Amino acid sequence: MLYIVILFLFASITLYFLLGGADFGAGIIELFTSDDNKHRTRKTMYQAIGPIWEANHMWLIITVVILFVGFPDIYSEMCTYLHIPLLILLLGIIARGTAFTFRNYDAIKGERTQNLYNHLFIYSSFVTPMFLGIIAGSALSGQIDPAAKDFVHAYIFSWFNWFSMAVGLFTVALCGFLAAIYIVGETDSIDDIKRYIKKAKIFNVVAVICGGLVFIASEIEHVGLSKWIFGNVISLVAVIAATLSLVLLWFIISEQKNRQWIRLLAAFEVSMILISVGSTRFPRFVIFKGGSSMSLLTDHATVNTIDDLGIGLLVGSMFILPALGYLYYSFQRKER
Repeated sequence: MLYIVILFLFASITLYFLLGGADFGAGIIELFTSDDNKHRTRKTMYQAIGPIWEANHMWLIITVVILFVGFPDIYSEMCTYLHIPLLILLLGIIARGTAFTFRNYDAIKGERTQNLYNHLFIYSSFVTPMFLGIIAGSALSGQIDPAAKDFVHAYIFSWFNWFSMAVGLFTVALCGFLAAIYIVGETDSIDDIKRYIKKAKIFNVVAVICGGLVFIASEIEHVGLSKWIFGNVISLVAVIAATLSLVLLWFIISEQKNRQWIRLLAAFEVSMILISVGSTRFPRFVIFKGGSSMSLLTDHATVNTIDDLGIGLLVGSMFILPALGYLYYSFQRKER
């Protein structure tokens, strides 16, 4: 049952990145859109992120619940040493959701309030995935120092370092790329399709550059990312699969093939990137400075708790997944 719980944990993290990441990416695209095209971009984004907006944070909630119930020691350590980026992440989620709702349903749509909501939505869409990546990079890079003697080294430098910042920027670029690819399938305007494809190419290039920065920062901080990726068979296969899927994606776009396939390819590519990193560190979930770590296979709750959690997740998925599928179907229907 422990492996079932771990499977749900990684599935929730991946789905949150694919769905919530595209949701955040919509705001990132708006940040880098000219004023003349902002209105059209927002209208298309609302159609694209409609079903995602309704359900994306469910995966984050499931992730938190699994960690809190099934792996309380890991949850406690992360919330202690990474409480500052976690707080910024949560504030970003709240600010973004509030601004998105108010700028659409505010009874008095004045120019000043609309500008406030727009700026909150746009910048929180950038900050939130940035700190999501920072948290992930900090947990896996061995920057957390449990032996630190002062506040700065214990709670600031554990996440405020070159590697974690580079992972944060890489996460932002991936979110923008995902959103641009997803939105391509939501419009029938040739001009809009070309515009979003151009943005997808730009974010693709930025993601490659940020990925290079991650490797450079890894060498500076002595994280050893190159050994993770290229010293593990599963990780290497995942990187090759991600590269091939990216080539196929751009071939489909250039040949004006079925645009719905590019969403699946983009999601597959990002999933392979996550697998390439996660497989090298499994079962370790938090790595401390000095080499010690916390493992999902040893630092878990009691067997009875894990069994109950696993049963709850299995039963809950029987209700959640069909409902989620129907939600997507409802939003994607052409006839309203």
